Amino acid sequence: MEFTSAWDLIVVGAGHAGIEAALVAARRGLKTVIFTIKLEAIGRMSCNPSIGGPAKGHLAREIDALGGEIGRAADLSGIHFRMLNRSKGPAVWAPRAQNDREAYHHIMREALENQDGLHIIEASISELIISGGRVCGVISQIGRQYLAPTVILATGTFLKGKIHVGKISYSGGRSGEPSADELSLNLGALGLQVLRFKTGTPPRVDLRSLDFSCLEAQAGDPDPQGFSYYRDIVLRNQVSCYLTHTTAETARIIQENLSESALYSGIITGIGPRYCPSIEDKIVKFPQRDSHHVFIEPEGINTHEAYVNGISTSLPPHIQEQIVHSIPGLEKASLLRYAYAIEYDYVSPEEIDASLAVKKLPGLYLAGQINGTSGYEEAAAQGMMAGINASLYLDGKPPLLLSRSDAYMGVLIDDLVTRGTNEPYRMFTSRAEYRLLLRQDNADERMMPIARKLGLLSEDRWLRFSTMLEIKAREMERLKAGNCTIAGEIKEPIRFAQLLKRPEINFAKLPDYGFVIPPDLSEDIQHRIELEIKYEGYLHRMEEELQRFRQAEDMNLPDETDYFAIPSLAWEAREKLARIKPRSIGQAMRIPGINYSDSSALMIWLRKNPTGKVHE
Repeated sequence: MEFTSAWDLIVVGAGHAGIEAALVAARRGLKTVIFTIKLEAIGRMSCNPSIGGPAKGHLAREIDALGGEIGRAADLSGIHFRMLNRSKGPAVWAPRAQNDREAYHHIMREALENQDGLHIIEASISELIISGGRVCGVISQIGRQYLAPTVILATGTFLKGKIHVGKISYSGGRSGEPSADELSLNLGALGLQVLRFKTGTPPRVDLRSLDFSCLEAQAGDPDPQGFSYYRDIVLRNQVSCYLTHTTAETARIIQENLSESALYSGIITGIGPRYCPSIEDKIVKFPQRDSHHVFIEPEGINTHEAYVNGISTSLPPHIQEQIVHSIPGLEKASLLRYAYAIEYDYVSPEEIDASLAVKKLPGLYLAGQINGTSGYEEAAAQGMMAGINASLYLDGKPPLLLSRSDAYMGVLIDDLVTRGTNEPYRMFTSRAEYRLLLRQDNADERMMPIARKLGLLSEDRWLRFSTMLEIKAREMERLKAGNCTIAGEIKEPIRFAQLLKRPEINFAKLPDYGFVIPPDLSEDIQHRIELEIKYEGYLHRMEEELQRFRQAEDMNLPDETDYFAIPSLAWEAREKLARIKPRSIGQAMRIPGINYSDSSALMIWLRKNPTGKVHE
């Protein structure tokens, strides 16, 4: 069967993954079409209307520096900004924004509609078109065929989505929207391993019904910092968030009604997120805790609706009301939306390679929750990489494979394809071995040169970035070459850089010792220089570790490697290596179940058989 392609790329789903995939592909010159079940749902923040937080803020900044959209939309729609973890080391500082839900959606829809080469269609996709063992397009629910040599599936929680509220269950991709059952069945019929996860969302309340005298205000930072580099977006704190907590009464209500929960009554079979558990899970698994934090987070500046972060549940509505009313400050709260849990299908990440391409079906890419992840930022990162790699694939070029030492985006994808996941995957700073190198403040230095090569960076942003690097290098040299000229507690000549290493000295104090701060040395550049100087020893040791890591990463394993022909490998190792097909010795060593003796045997065998095939 022959097809004439109408498009270069089809993107299924217009959530956070699909948006980034479609935009980056169109910006790289691909004739792209994106499908959404509802135009009004483009860029919908189905859960909390917020971007960032630990590791997630790092991802958002990396996506922005690589030419993506999430950082810009988050800054433009942000209503409350905080830099988290300031009391800890700089490796874990993380920007977070509370966003206006409707504004974010409109900004993302406008970005899609105004992008040259990108077309939007409202339709539900039910089937892939396969010819000659590769993807060739999709078929909509009403039988319309759309043809393209590459397809990216970014389906979120819509694959056989089922919503649970107490013992009532019904089909839905999220509240008020239909699920995509046919596409899930089609993927299974094509031989992909389709599994099931669960997630959930808390109730929403009317802010006007709360007692703020019992709530602890959480104001935004006086110097708000966002996610997007070199755009001059004015950030404004327009609302406050609030903190309260559950009580012993909350725990009693939940314990007495566990049999009414969809999760604990056996109705839900999918595995839920360990790091974002329901309130039922918290009460059952942490009985020693007297209370749990509950954050009240406004959903926008033109609404009184607020998100009750911390009490995600699948209990019935009347029990939800009792839970909410047992929390200080919420005793008379009016519920605007009830919480629910949702089960959905995903494809085992063992089915994809590091480019996010499906191994069994050339031309098909998966991005977002369909790969077993959770979170807007994790989804957007995958969408970005899938869009880039689909465009490189059509150009006949090798894929962009970010290393664990390059970016959190690299950590995310490497974790998925080497380790898989048995629960909805969430990014944490603790997952990154080189997190001191992968700080949120230097994402532009790591990602923008890559974006430049891919044609994803405007001349204005590149010029401003280059100017920043020049100023930084110039001032770093001045600090290392110049001596303090002010006497006092400084008894002997000392370089400014050495002085800045002292814990009690920061950049703002250097003029007291004779250092002149020029007008073009912004606070941002001062901050970057100060961090690099103060942590120079740690950074040097990490660079040494990085060299050893790169040696293992540079030992490539050919795709044709016959692992079953390596007698010194344990049988479990042969099976896992043959299934996952790691691209390097380093990646092979990160696969669960591959031990030191297996990796040593593999290295010895590879030296003798560099092509991956046994010598005749």
